[in-house]
Amino acid sequence: MDRFVELEIFTRIADEANLTRAAAEMGLSVSGVSRHLTNLENRLGVRLVQRTTRALSLTSEGQRFARSARDILSTLQEAEESVSLVSAEPTGVLRLGASLSFSMLHLMPVINMFTTRYPQVRIDLQASNRYCDIIENGLDLAIRTRRAEVDSSVTIRKLAEVPRLIVGAPDYLARHGLPRTPDDLEHHHLLLYTLSENWDQLSFARDGEERRLPAVAKMASNDGQLLRQAALAGMGLLVQPAYVVQEDIESGQLVPVLPDWTLPRLTMNIVFPSRTHLPARTRLFIDALVRHFRDNDLERTWQQVAARTDDPV
Repeated sequence: MDRFVELEIFTRIADEANLTRAAAEMGLSVSGVSRHLTNLENRLGVRLVQRTTRALSLTSEGQRFARSARDILSTLQEAEESVSLVSAEPTGVLRLGASLSFSMLHLMPVINMFTTRYPQVRIDLQASNRYCDIIENGLDLAIRTRRAEVDSSVTIRKLAEVPRLIVGAPDYLARHGLPRTPDDLEHHHLLLYTLSENWDQLSFARDGEERRLPAVAKMASNDGQLLRQAALAGMGLLVQPAYVVQEDIESGQLVPVLPDWTLPRLTMNIVFPSRTHLPARTRLFIDALVRHFRDNDLERTWQQVAARTDDPV
């Protein structure tokens, strides 16, 4: 059997973690996919997949082989694209990773435009607030909000600096008062995002002065959209990046507090596997995302949002 076909079948099994779904994606029978997997394991002399009646998972050998197989298939596709018209009309599946908030607010408009422009590209979007290994998870690119990556095998392209804000609904501020100093937050209900770095403390800066305070959450969550809804409902003060609350501030539903104090900014990056020749679909999508940020002047817009000084009380 063609070894490249074997690799394609195995990587699909690894991606789907399910023989039935893998078979459906490839237009093959489940028995055929299972037979190919068995033949591959027999040829290699090692078990790649642990199978039970309910679950399928890769062994450690299977995980290593899946990473190598993806690299081989990607290299093959790059070689084909470099000598064919495919590079002018990209095809295949583009696998993306980003937080739910970023996916909703900024990734979906780019995806809509991109798939309209390139109808032969299909999108697999993994919306997760936790950072995952883009190589092990087979992602073509991911959006991160941190300065550095622990994996040296990935490339980082900066998109923007993003302010972090404290905001509250006008009715909440009318009931609890507007904090004038960071110390006033001790008497307020805080809505905190548990996946941010040092989420249980707040670090402020103003004119060379720095303050670090413990933060006790009235409500904590690993999802920014849930916390945003709580803030809109008047449940407390929300700490989130400007891009999450921009529209709510502009509509007056949320109001920045302590605008003369700043929280540490986030660095928003595109992260993708370090390869000399990226697939055309990946390169074009990166270009489209960078253009979206530039054309909408998002970094400056978020800075302006952070500088608002509305006083509702």
